[in-house]
Amino acid sequence: MLTNIPFSLLELAPMPQGATVSNTLHKTTKYAQRADELGFNRFWLAEHHNMPGIICAATSILVGHIAGNTEKIRVGSGGIMLPNHSTLVVAEQFGTLESLYPGRIDLGLGRAPGSDQVTSRALNSDMSRAERFPQEVSELQTLLGPYNGTHPIRAIPGENTNVPIWLLGSSLFSAQLAAQKGLPYVFAGHFAPRFVHDAIALYKREFKASSVLDKPYVMLALPLVAADTDDEAQHLSTTSKQRVLALIRGKELWLKPPVDTMDGLWSEQERAHVENFLSLSVTGGHVSIKHKLEMIVKQLEVDEFIFTNDLFDEEKRHRALEILMEIKH
Repeated sequence: MLTNIPFSLLELAPMPQGATVSNTLHKTTKYAQRADELGFNRFWLAEHHNMPGIICAATSILVGHIAGNTEKIRVGSGGIMLPNHSTLVVAEQFGTLESLYPGRIDLGLGRAPGSDQVTSRALNSDMSRAERFPQEVSELQTLLGPYNGTHPIRAIPGENTNVPIWLLGSSLFSAQLAAQKGLPYVFAGHFAPRFVHDAIALYKREFKASSVLDKPYVMLALPLVAADTDDEAQHLSTTSKQRVLALIRGKELWLKPPVDTMDGLWSEQERAHVENFLSLSVTGGHVSIKHKLEMIVKQLEVDEFIFTNDLFDEEKRHRALEILMEIKH
């Protein structure tokens, strides 16, 4: 069942406290190269701002760097947070990337700020931008498509590169918009599992064929903790649990080493919050992960998986990629 489903990766360039940005980005590059060697389909980078521990603010620059240091894997944004950027600049950047790395660039778009409200205002003082998201997606489609002879503003480069546009979402809004526009849709199950069934069902139900897609295409983002045994995976999963705990407390998001137990680190209420946040997490050894992914495919009929893989140890992080590919075959 999993043989024909592409596996992809969503990267936040996680940084341990005390590490350097250079070292973190070097590790991200090696991670992408390993994914490329193993046959992963895509390597996407997520835009975040003002978050110590996540080194992914200059997303388009990282997309170019990763594409330039890999050979086959598609590289893109998961996503560019459109309210933070001019559509023309995004079209020029991704048109340039597509021209440098033809057939390998994806443009995933989100309408959240990718940060807190204060940072959002620092990025863009017009707080109504998110409301114009549908129109700005259309503008990007025009800028990246063939010149129509009338449009007064042209993306040079960008025009007629036809960079694939994906809509990302954690609620029903982007699911509905992707359906209306006939675009591929990615649900953010790695941090917002609540609406996964409703959003995917809505997208499929309301999908209208377009020049891009003749039928719906769903990619599901999931948190991954893969190891050689279930027990080891449970141990390693405490890294992401500590990170989510820091997030809900409004603390810095450094990647922390795993701990023997989370007892004493969280309250019962915090534990419930963290476990809800990570309720779609695919955690375990080969058999457990294969079973969980097969169940998700059966229930949600997704077309592709994209995994976050926030393990503290670099070797174990690479091993998780190998395990994923081993269960496919």
